[in-house]
Amino acid sequence: MRLAIVHDYLNQMGGAERVLKVLHHIYPDAPVYTTIYEPSLVDPEFKRMDIRTTFMQRLPFVHRHHQPFLPVFPFAIESIDLREYDVVLSMSSAWSKNVLTRPETCHICYCLAPMRFAWSFQEYAAGEKGIARWQKPLLHPLLMALRAWDVAGANRVDRFIGISSTVNRRIKKYYRRDAALIHPPVETHSYAGGVAEAGDDGYFLIAARLVPYKRIDLAIQACNQLKAPLKIIGIGRDRERLQAMAGPTIEFLGWVDDATKRQHLRRCRAFLFPSEEDFGIAPVEALASGRPVVAYAAGGALDLIQEGMNGLFFRQQTSEALVEVLKRVPEQAWDSAAISQHAAQFDAQTFELKLRRFVDEAVSAHAHPDVPTLSGTETAALT
Repeated sequence: MRLAIVHDYLNQMGGAERVLKVLHHIYPDAPVYTTIYEPSLVDPEFKRMDIRTTFMQRLPFVHRHHQPFLPVFPFAIESIDLREYDVVLSMSSAWSKNVLTRPETCHICYCLAPMRFAWSFQEYAAGEKGIARWQKPLLHPLLMALRAWDVAGANRVDRFIGISSTVNRRIKKYYRRDAALIHPPVETHSYAGGVAEAGDDGYFLIAARLVPYKRIDLAIQACNQLKAPLKIIGIGRDRERLQAMAGPTIEFLGWVDDATKRQHLRRCRAFLFPSEEDFGIAPVEALASGRPVVAYAAGGALDLIQEGMNGLFFRQQTSEALVEVLKRVPEQAWDSAAISQHAAQFDAQTFELKLRRFVDEAVSAHAHPDVPTLSGTETAALT
């Protein structure tokens, strides 16, 4: 089985790139096709992979500032030649699912999200300083064209997998397609080993890229009001703005190594997850460490948290709503062992078993289209 992996772009490290590493571990002989690749901005492990780029790799400034090249990506992704492969596994939050494949090729899309800036532009643009108010109306024709192109590309996908119930509802809404549900892989076992040391040292914790849509500003405002300690792990372009609003109880730790991160996770009062995310790997790491999560009640958090058992929700995305929930955290009796055990369902090994099974079933169904097979929703019940 000749299999290729397709990824949107490789010029930053985030949850998608961590999932890509796991996919390559499952299929180590598969080349990784992507629009652009900048080795200095991603994990050194990618240097050991067979990574193949498009003509965009030669464009000036694109590796560190890819957003202005948005109109070029559709041409780049459709230029990838995948004729020699039996199976294409695309991992997409924007472009990669729109690759062109032969009818004989089985194309499976692991969908991180439908193209967010095309389908949820108002929310996407709200936190982006680079988009002026007067520019937004001018972008409408481009957004309309992107949506049409995106739907056309979705129609060429043979099977969809979504990363959360929320993402699957969006796939159904925008593409009119069913999708199986396989949550992203998290190395929960590496965090669960420290559960015996888990406990409440009195501080709240965030671990995230410092960018506007992560809504770290809400956590800072809430902890300022409560005069509660908050540690923030992460780097990003929003750090200067966040530091300007931070009071004396807020501590920016920047980048930390894995051992330090695990130590902070297992000793925090609670992990804060104030943004609406498609899934959320960092909160799963906190849960695996035995600590509760306080999350905005939307998106992937709804798949992760059983309120009162392993966390609490705030239902309005405001600092005032978050303050009221943070006051309740020390009043709860949290069972670290139970919290960690619940998180084990998201382990990378479980992901690998589910994904292999899904791919094998999809490839078999594609090769024998006359044989009755499971629908996407029926497969979801089995995975």
